[in-house]
Amino acid sequence: METTLEVLTTRRGRREVHRQWPDEVKARIVSESFRPGVTVNEVAERYGLKANHLSSWRTLARRGKLVLPEPEDVVEFAAMVVETPAPEPPAAKQTSRAEIVVGAVTIRLEEGASATRIAVIARVLAATA
Repeated sequence: METTLEVLTTRRGRREVHRQWPDEVKARIVSESFRPGVTVNEVAERYGLKANHLSSWRTLARRGKLVLPEPEDVVEFAAMVVETPAPEPPAAKQTSRAEIVVGAVTIRLEEGASATRIAVIARVLAATA
């Protein structure tokens, strides 16, 4: 769909006459300025506007006071389903036990045995050896 917009400007003395822009035209211009890769200045120059004027229209559009047309190249999104994987069973806990072997006797200390307990056992073994 191609449309042509002709903007006529007239001057009174040194100042430009205040132009009235229909809401449909404003909406189309604002919509164009929201396209990726396009700057406000480019669009404003193309239509003979000041960038701050176009920016104020963009603000109106963001606030819902200027209704923008539907984009021509509407992008549709597919629903995405994310499955959470089942938690893996905890791995068998590795235990680290201290073993003291003296001849045919093996002493296995429980996990987390304190240094004091290990020292007592070592002293007793040293005294009996």
